[in-house]
Amino acid sequence: MLVVRWGRSVYENIQKFIQFQLIVNAVALVINVVAAVSSGDVPLNAVQLLWVNLIMDTLGSLALATEPPTDHLMHRPPVGRREPLITNIIWRNLLIQVYIIIIGKQV
Repeated sequence: MLVVRWGRSVYENIQKFIQFQLIVNAVALVINVVAAVSSGDVPLNAVQLLWVNLIMDTLGSLALATEPPTDHLMHRPPVGRREPLITNIIWRNLLIQVYIIIIGKQV
């Protein structure tokens, strides 16, 4: 039973990490494109974006790798092999959070 709980925890942590990375990369891309179109200058060049991505990858993976499994994972049904890793809920969260961050930057 302990192995199943850890397996479900790893799956959930991978989903959280992918969601985090998609949001960080989408926001960085949109901010760079909007800044380049509106002012002609790019706020972050390619090397700076790679550093930001490296730092965010490291910190995000460390934070999610150290998250212990919880008991509520065992109340969920198992995930099938053919089900997508990035669910519709993750896509919804991505769009909402990118929208909020971009609107927050403009205000």
